[in-house]
Amino acid sequence: MSNDNRFAVLIDADNVSEKYIKFILDELSNDGVITYKRIYGDWTKPALGSWKSVLLEHSITPIQQYGYTTGKNATDSAMIIDAMDILYTGNVEGFCIVSSDSDFTRLASRLREAGKVVVGMGEKKTPSPFVAACNKFKYLEVLAQATECAAPTEDAAYASERIPLDAIRKAMRTIVDETSDDDGWTSVSNIGNILIKRYPDFDVRNYGFKKLTRFISSLNAFEIKSVSSKDGNGKNIFVRESRKLTKTK
Repeated sequence: MSNDNRFAVLIDADNVSEKYIKFILDELSNDGVITYKRIYGDWTKPALGSWKSVLLEHSITPIQQYGYTTGKNATDSAMIIDAMDILYTGNVEGFCIVSSDSDFTRLASRLREAGKVVVGMGEKKTPSPFVAACNKFKYLEVLAQATECAAPTEDAAYASERIPLDAIRKAMRTIVDETSDDDGWTSVSNIGNILIKRYPDFDVRNYGFKKLTRFISSLNAFEIKSVSSKDGNGKNIFVRESRKLTKTK
């Protein structure tokens, strides 16, 4: 994913706490440049008052949406309409939808059909259909924890409940087998990119790690080697299935 991609960030204030906003913007800055920052809600409600200073600090535009009808979520409708308007301007390559609401599942699918990158962010309660509809999905609690704590806690392992380690290990073996050279080696970046395509909510931070290489090493199923780049200014990391394991198959 290019760091030059332009993103529109659309936030559902009814389903997201203001305490996550810095983590949201910092995380998305790894994927590209944020050109739209909009947040939707009924700002006449006292419950959203805590957002005021946050919006000013991060230059986020609040979009007022009154709840005209009881039981209907007008905020969702406003976000969807704005997303489609932005889509048709052609000014962005991607969207970040910040919500834990499954109502945005179809929107995420539609944006991807139009060739846009869709990054979802929400709390652990986010329904799996919305997660699966995104190119990748980040859990807000994990982003906050990874930034504030150096050591993993039990919460960090949340995604392992949704994506068991055995499933990840098996998927990695398949990826290595399908993309490796004649000696069985494939790049770590290959593995990471393909894993996210298969599991949009895959993130090594969900398992208490900050680097994919360290996570792979912890699985005790692969060999890892580092090779200096041709210009000598960096290193390329490669992985293959452990020869000890392949001999016992």
